[in-house]
Amino acid sequence: MNDKGAKYEEQAALFLKANGFEILDRNWSTPMGELDIVARKDDTVVFVEVRARSNPAYGTPAESVTPAKRAKIIKAAMAYLKARRVEAESFRFDVIGIVPGEAPEHIEDAFSADGFGF
Repeated sequence: MNDKGAKYEEQAALFLKANGFEILDRNWSTPMGELDIVARKDDTVVFVEVRARSNPAYGTPAESVTPAKRAKIIKAAMAYLKARRVEAESFRFDVIGIVPGEAPEHIEDAFSADGFGF
């Protein structure tokens, strides 16, 4: 990850903490993909993809999470749950979009794992 990516992920982690989330892991990696941030709020484990765009003229940061990227995140999340033996009532996939100079855009439950057999 480059310095800008680390800066945006740090901004997202601080945003989550300020909104009551506990950060469980950051940049957790498996051959199937990487999870930017794994957090917990109440009894929900939240897998957070952080995306940034310097200029939203070509779409919002959240719009850059392609179906292929979603599949990688879901597979990595399945591996995370097994490897860490995480217990939770539920889990979800959020996206935090960052445009410099603007407040982070937090999209809760941005996509689902339907069809992936958790």
